Amino acid sequence: MVPRLGLVTLHCFIALKLNYDRIVRKIKYIVVHCTAGPQHQTLESVQAHWRSLGWRSPGYHYMITAGGTVLTIATEDLITNGVKGFNRESIHIAYFGGVDFSGKPIDNRTFAQKASLKKLLTELKKKYPTATIQGHRDFSPDLDGDGKIEFNEWIKYCPCFDAKEEYSDLS
Repeated sequence: MVPRLGLVTLHCFIALKLNYDRIVRKIKYIVVHCTAGPQHQTLESVQAHWRSLGWRSPGYHYMITAGGTVLTIATEDLITNGVKGFNRESIHIAYFGGVDFSGKPIDNRTFAQKASLKKLLTELKKKYPTATIQGHRDFSPDLDGDGKIEFNEWIKYCPCFDAKEEYSDLS
């Protein structure tokens, strides 16, 4: 005879599972993104985009406005939707911007965004010293097998600058 789970037992199991997902995270990557929208884009418009994709979790843990304000979107113990296949082991940060007026990829970070991003990355690197800082585009496949992800291999341009190189001094 198979025992039946009571409603209370089922709720306890679900609560344990949710807490397990929050607690058991080894952070291997600190990923830099852009929103691929205008710098004056609102958080609400980005969140609406996530909902349109059917995401229940946000895309990033932190977002940085054009004025340099760091917005906490999700706590670091939560898994967000930044890079498919790597979210459990990543902390995701995005700056508002990354495209020009015609929609072409461009590094249009403001001085304030650059300063805030560097400060946040420095803090996160201290917290997760073995994590690699890299851009979303650095998760693209190495199609020619030369050990480098090159321009012609990028699936995305995001974050529209070489985050690995720019923040290599934090590693």
